[in-house]
Amino acid sequence: MALLCGALGAAVALLATRQRWAEGTATVAGGAFPLTAKGSDVTGVPAALAIVGLAALVAVFAVRRAGRFLVSGLLALSGAGIAAAALVSASDSSALDEQAAKASGDTSATVDALTHTGWPYVAAAGGVLLLLAGLLALRYGPSWPAMSGRYERGTDRPRRTARPVDPERPEEIWKALDRGEDPTGA
Repeated sequence: MALLCGALGAAVALLATRQRWAEGTATVAGGAFPLTAKGSDVTGVPAALAIVGLAALVAVFAVRRAGRFLVSGLLALSGAGIAAAALVSASDSSALDEQAAKASGDTSATVDALTHTGWPYVAAAGGVLLLLAGLLALRYGPSWPAMSGRYERGTDRPRRTARPVDPERPEEIWKALDRGEDPTGA
């Protein structure tokens, strides 16, 4: 459930930042010039935190113990950050004001007939899903399986003991050498 919420939340947040968040008009030479601002024009925080959230979502299953706790916290914080940034930026007009200033050549120009879309709230919903994934990982993460430590160095696995080599059988000597054993040692 946490994996599904996290992946869906990050995808929704990334998708929402690529959509139109605000539109308006600027007065240029006596005429109205239409302006639009995508979510990434308004703020880059939700998209960046969605990528962090995806990375943390993958890392939750790769780490153990304290590492899992830290990564789960990062996952939850990235979701909360997406939601907060999207909600704060939902009524922001600074990106369109900059475009109006460029279009008119007047640095004090502002956008007229400003309207906002629902995409910032969709990004916030994606952040809430990532937050939920992080909270689930914090709560249930210690009981989840982790990646195998089979190939890690320093594991205390018992090693095979060397079989005694029969010096009368040359193939046994070669097999011992292939295993990394010294057939001449006793």
